[in-house]
Amino acid sequence: MVQWLVLSLTLVFALPLAAQSEPALREYFEGRTVVPRLALPGTDDGVDVYPGSQRPLDYPRYASRLKEYGTAIRAGEPVTVTKIKVKSKHIEFQLGGGGYGTFGDETSPNVSTQAAPKTKREKNLEAELKRETDPARKRTLKEELDDLQTAREREDARNRAAVAEAEEQRKLNIRQRRLEAGSRFNIRYADRVPAEALRPEAVMDALAQYVDFGQLGSTANESSSARPAREIEARGPGTLRKGMLLQDADAVLGRPIASTERKEGSLKVVQRKYSSPMGLVTADFVEGVLIRYVLTSE
Repeated sequence: MVQWLVLSLTLVFALPLAAQSEPALREYFEGRTVVPRLALPGTDDGVDVYPGSQRPLDYPRYASRLKEYGTAIRAGEPVTVTKIKVKSKHIEFQLGGGGYGTFGDETSPNVSTQAAPKTKREKNLEAELKRETDPARKRTLKEELDDLQTAREREDARNRAAVAEAEEQRKLNIRQRRLEAGSRFNIRYADRVPAEALRPEAVMDALAQYVDFGQLGSTANESSSARPAREIEARGPGTLRKGMLLQDADAVLGRPIASTERKEGSLKVVQRKYSSPMGLVTADFVEGVLIRYVLTSE
């Protein structure tokens, strides 16, 4: 009887734990479609999110990755969850392939080349020139040697031009592949991934500001930071949200009534003000990416 009770209790308490695992997350998310609320960079570095911290997303770093790697997934673009991977300190939430730069992806545009080698005749002339004492003969040897060196330098120049062209083409190819390889969110924790984070609800809570899970998620608990975006959404078909590109914000709110620039450390911040039916929208952009905004009465 006691053994049966112990076994029963073990099974009861094991059930919730079974749902807190990488296989459970993969079963729940992989193959489903979600809609990012912000543009995602074309790199496997993706977007780092630190749930529960004072600054869950480092927008300057995010803007820097967008600028360096381009946009692989646009805000509002439906995309498939292709892989969930749990590491020691973070959870990878991979979208549309997970981002370019993983093992096997070509990331360097460099093309190796070697200088044209000296011909046997050039080497012989150099040796002969050192031994020759007759001025006239020495001049003749020197002229022939100069011609051979000039020809070799022209060949080197042609090789450098061909390498430069090949490297530029490789850069374009890598850039294009980055735009086609998806991206990811990295849900990061200070020490290790806690057991309670290995639940679908926890993953969706961590990414709620940045991903629309549709039927997968719940809209019952809306964070206060998301409310301004929802309020502004009511004015028209567009949605204002952090991570939006400047041109997309202009498309939502129209032409700004004012635009200024200032420095915050090494960053250049562009502040634009928009007039809306609900009041004055003041938005700050870094590298063309919206990092914060406020709505006040005009």
